[in-house]
Parts: sequence; structure tokens; C-alpha cells
Amino acid sequence: MRPHFSTAFVAVLFLAWPTAVHAGLYYSGEETAELPSQWRGFLIDQRALRNIAVKPTDANPAGPLRKLYEGEAARLAKAAKDGKLGPDETADLGALYVRLGDAAKALEVLQPAQRAHPENFRLNANLGTAWQIGGDLDQAAACLQQAVRLAPDKYRKAEELHLKLVRFRARRPRDSQSLDDLFGVRYVGPDGKYEAGRLDAAQRKALPDDAPALVQQLALGLPADGRLLWQVAELAAVTGDVATGAAVLDGCVTEFGMRDPELREHRQALRDAADALAAANDPNARPVHDGRSFPLKPRSSRPLVHKTDLTDLPPIDPKGVNVLPWTVVTETVVDRKFRPSFPKYLKELDGKQVQLTGFMQPLGEGQEGGAFLLIEYPVGCWYCEMPEATGIVLVELAEGKTREATRGKLRITGRLTLNSTDPENFLYTIKDARAVETGD
Repeated sequence: MRPHFSTAFVAVLFLAWPTAVHAGLYYSGEETAELPSQWRGFLIDQRALRNIAVKPTDANPAGPLRKLYEGEAARLAKAAKDGKLGPDETADLGALYVRLGDAAKALEVLQPAQRAHPENFRLNANLGTAWQIGGDLDQAAACLQQAVRLAPDKYRKAEELHLKLVRFRARRPRDSQSLDDLFGVRYVGPDGKYEAGRLDAAQRKALPDDAPALVQQLALGLPADGRLLWQVAELAAVTGDVATGAAVLDGCVTEFGMRDPELREHRQALRDAADALAAANDPNARPVHDGRSFPLKPRSSRPLVHKTDLTDLPPIDPKGVNVLPWTVVTETVVDRKFRPSFPKYLKELDGKQVQLTGFMQPLGEGQEGGAFLLIEYPVGCWYCEMPEATGIVLVELAEGKTREATRGKLRITGRLTLNSTDPENFLYTIKDARAVETGD
């Protein structure tokens, strides 16, 4: 199902000048946070990038994000026609065409530019990706080999992995849907059989610590690649989030039509494990981190850097309820002495009624209480994937009210209080709160 992206989403997607950090596609309008990101946040942004390429129809018109990319592509195409486009901007134009799902047009732009500027890293990398999406893996490998040679140090490992992926697929039948052998790991358990989220000791040793970051980089550059999402699912599971792993493999089957028997076997195992956790009704349920575990150490909540355009936010109603976007909440910056700098819009909401949607994280081991934490999206393992302090809101229900733990999405309404002085307490509290499940 294609999610709906409102104009508010586009307003907070920050198009900036730094070069993209994800492998395979380099567009200077996409700034990427430090990876790996938390799995749920990664999937939100990865899906947003994937949906840019969805062709609009009368029943399903172009969304705001696609329109934004179309506008940028039209601007650069005009500059190219006027002879005012340098090699890096041409690489941007090719990347935009790839994002918009037009690999043929990307090749038309990138091929002559790469011949004119053969030592330009971004042109070689973007051209390799365009060839790959266009189905010519030999041409893709040739360009990516040059991209590896030219890559700055911070991009080289991801480019090497991309080249490895293309070469691996070039040796397989064209219709193969098998799991890419990126790390020499088949994700099997201690007895040699597949176990949801378990690795035997040898595979745990073989899997590099930066595997989640590298695969996330590739999947951002190739967001419509179902086989890469299979790799994402396996890594999510072995880092403790079997629910996300199961959901991703569900998508591989239902959205990408993948029928590989091994994928289906893994999907069923992850689904059974995820359902068992859900049946236990324990939001704190988490894997035991033994010597074979591979805990995720996220460096960001989401991969795409978001900034809020305050001019697009509605005026604050001092007497009414104000919808509070997470992008405003998480713009708070905390220094080493826990001195927060709240965004202006958030400071103006201090003491006023707000409404915020998110997911419950109980305080302590209790399953019912008058207070709990609210986060933007659920995590598989709180100890591995705990959000930063700027992404956690304390909710205090109205006096005498309690609520049982739930995995469903909640809409919270109450009075916002900001904390700028006490490093032992949470940055934000919603007091006298009412919590309602949204049904999403």
C-alpha cells in the first residue's frame, strides 16, 4: 500500500547542500545522518525515497515529494540546456532521474558527462547505479569499479560493497531472487538451521560490525531493491528486532512479489517469533544478548536529516490544542552539560495544550501505570535501540488515571512542559494527559 505524504512531510524534508552519504546514488539535495539509524526510522525514510519513483495516475496522483524532485530535475535540465551545468550538478540531475524512476533518462544525462569527466566520483557512481537499474550489470560493474577507485575514504567501503553486490548478481540467473552474499553469512543459528534472530559463533564473527550501516547506505541508494530489503530484514532480526524483520519480509513477498523458498522459510520463522512476542503482550520483551548476539548501535533515529520549516507550521493557539510534529521535538539540541536548546516553536508551546502521536514505552517492568514514555515509533529492543533523549517524551496521565501497556499507536493530548534545568529528568513532559489508540 502506498502511504500518503502530506505537504507537511515535504516541508520538513531538508534539501541541503552537503553530499549524500548513502552508497549507489549521490544527490546533493539529500543529507544523511550518521548510520546506522534505528530500523523503524530507516524504513520510514527508505520508503519515502522509494515512493518518489511511483508513477502518478488519475487515481493516485503525484505526491508532494515527487513534485519536489520533478521541480528540481526541471530546473537542472533547463540549466543543462543553457550549457550552465557542471559535472557535479549533472550528477545531481542523473540522480534525480533515477529517484523519479527514469533510468533511461539518467543514462542519457550521465553517459556523456562521465566521458567528459572520467575522474568525477559522483558521475561514475550514479552512472553505475543507473546501469544497474536499467539491467546492464556488466556496464554497472565497470562504472562502479571506477567509483571505488575514485571514492573519498568515507564512501569507499559502501562503494566496494555495492560493486560486490553487482558482481554477485551478474553471476546469477537473471530471474534469481536469492539473498546476496555480501558478507559470507547465511544467517543460520548454532545448529546450522535458520533461527529467528540467531547466529552461530562463526557467522557472528564473520559479520562486520558496520554491516547494518553499510546495508542501510545501499538500501537508501536503491530503495526499490527487494533483495536488499531481504538483507535489511535479516540484519534487523539478528540485531534484536524480529518484528521489523518479519514486517520487511512480508513486504518482500506482498509488495515485491518475491517467491524465493529460502525467503519464505525465513519469513515464516520471523513471523512466528514476532507473533510469539506480541502474544506475550510484553512491550519490554527483548532477545537475550549472548555471545552470538549482534546488538544494533544506532547513531541516528532516522537516516535523512530533517529540519522543520517554521513558516509552514500553523500559528499556535494559546487556548486550543496544538498538533506537535516529532520533527519539532527532535530538533532540540543538548550540549555535553545537558543544556538543551529548544526550537523557537517548541518553546512557544511550553505550558500549552498539545497533541502528539507515538508509541508507548512503559516505565520500569510494570504493565500498567499513570505515566509512561512516548517515542515516535516502536523499537524491537529498548536497550539496543533506545532513542536519544531528544526523542523521548514523558507522559503523565490525569490524576487517578492509569493505562495498560499497548503496542498500538497512541494519540496523546495534554499540557506540554519543557525541562531546561534538571539533567536527571526528561526534556519534555505532557501532563494531565489523555491517551487514545489511533487504530493505525
